[in-house]
Amino acid sequence: MKTARTLRTLILGLALTLTAGAALAAPPMAAALNPAPRDPALAPVFKQFGEKPGLVSLVNDFMDNLMADPVTRPFFANANRDHIKKELVDQFCVILDGPCTYTGLNMQQAHQGLNITEADFNALVVDLQKAMDKHGIPFTAQNQLLAKLAPMHRDVDTK
Repeated sequence: MKTARTLRTLILGLALTLTAGAALAAPPMAAALNPAPRDPALAPVFKQFGEKPGLVSLVNDFMDNLMADPVTRPFFANANRDHIKKELVDQFCVILDGPCTYTGLNMQQAHQGLNITEADFNALVVDLQKAMDKHGIPFTAQNQLLAKLAPMHRDVDTK
């Protein structure tokens, strides 16, 4: 299991590097600011996540992980965690082509002034991976969601 997590982290790091390089080579795309790019091809993955009730449970554990992690805790300690959880559920639901609507801020607006580094973002990803593992979400389904989230680091890394 640890080897799989390490491999996922390396793959995500590569994806972050590639998307960062692409951002330098090309003008920013409108999709980069879209906090929930719906992908109809991921509808079967939505079922693997347990649909909306599964996402609610996943995000509850994800937030618990974020609060237990000394790297990510400071970003959430004084935040409205219930609101953030609702927004994350809706965001993940839309990305996975579930019957939801995301009405939250784009990632640039939501993270403005938080001084988030790439290391902070990576710690958050590890916390999400731990929650997905706990919920028994298949490795390929996890990677499909992570692949959609990885390009958002450009708008989340604010330092």
